[in-house]
Amino acid sequence: MNARLHLNRLAIRSTWPAFVAGTALADAPEDIHDIRGPKAVSPSWVMTAVVAGVLVAAILVYALWRWHRRPSRARPRNVSLSDQTLERLDAARLLMSPATARDFGIAASEVVRRYIEQRFEVIATQRTTEEFLHTLLQSSNAGLAHHRALLANFLEGCDVVKFAGASPAVEDMERLFQSARRFVLETSTPALP
Repeated sequence: MNARLHLNRLAIRSTWPAFVAGTALADAPEDIHDIRGPKAVSPSWVMTAVVAGVLVAAILVYALWRWHRRPSRARPRNVSLSDQTLERLDAARLLMSPATARDFGIAASEVVRRYIEQRFEVIATQRTTEEFLHTLLQSSNAGLAHHRALLANFLEGCDVVKFAGASPAVEDMERLFQSARRFVLETSTPALP
């Protein structure tokens, strides 16, 4: 019986590769499937994402457009240079006290010098008072030269407060303020030729 079992095993072993191959070949058509088309993706979340993205982009564009079109905090264009300067001088007037005399001198001088630069197109903020007044003597600007004495008194008074450390009385600072105001008012309209 052992011999017979042994022969059967040999027979099975010798035919096994053919059997396996035959089985594999027989099963092959069932294992290989045709190429399938693309799988359908649920359009509900895709469309939701697209709509949300478009809405966010539209809101951002609208916000940027509104931000650029907002009214500027700048002064309206119809306010004249002299009116702007007088307002700045009034703001500097708040510093007229012995404790803030130096700050008042700096602020008032700066306001008037900027006014001169914008009104007469002359460099005034980057020069010392002496340099500016000397240049003014050589200048052909009649409107500024006509007010040289008033301007000299104002700028020299401010220099004393700024650089000499003097603490003038409120009345002296009021005189400086009034001379600056008078200079702006007198030069606000162009001189007739």
